[in-house]
Amino acid sequence: MFDLNRRRPQRTFHGPIQPDDLGRALIAEFDQGNLTTKQIGRGDHRVVQIASRIIPASGGRTAITVHLSKVEDGVLVSIGQQAWMGIVASLGITTLAALRNPLSLIARLDDLAEDIASLQLTERVWDTLERTADNLGASYEISERLRRLVCEYCYTANPMGEPHCVACGAPLGHVQPKTCHECGFVVEARMLTCPQCDSPLG
Repeated sequence: MFDLNRRRPQRTFHGPIQPDDLGRALIAEFDQGNLTTKQIGRGDHRVVQIASRIIPASGGRTAITVHLSKVEDGVLVSIGQQAWMGIVASLGITTLAALRNPLSLIARLDDLAEDIASLQLTERVWDTLERTADNLGASYEISERLRRLVCEYCYTANPMGEPHCVACGAPLGHVQPKTCHECGFVVEARMLTCPQCDSPLG
């Protein structure tokens, strides 16, 4: 049905982006219909909570929390575990009603549609964050400023990708940073798997 764990719970967007940019985008996307959204915090750290209204028009209740933290040249996003019990209860009621009387599904179509949309909430949050980051010129790729390598021998700044120091000729291959293509975490060139999300590094 749905792969609820397809996305990793934490990702880093590198580039000209602030926690407030992502917070405003989440509010614009989710503070409507059956959902309400609140943003807490200022400056370098924001928390956005997306939840079903106290008395939802249809479907079960759910909630999810998104943490947005400013990091060097970007924003670290961490999504908490989504609350599922309200959705499970609503789906259970729909199932029992359908077993007793299949025609009762007609009366519960709105509940069923809302529950399915709620199951996709985490995915929709990531899609909104990625779309916003892309529009602002941010991505999982390492930022331009962090693309400079400092030679361990002469301390000269070198562009990323240089095999040897432009000043002294020392090898730079082992210090080349890169980012995980799944979560944006900055890793060393010699690493085979991402320490944050366990994805294989190519």
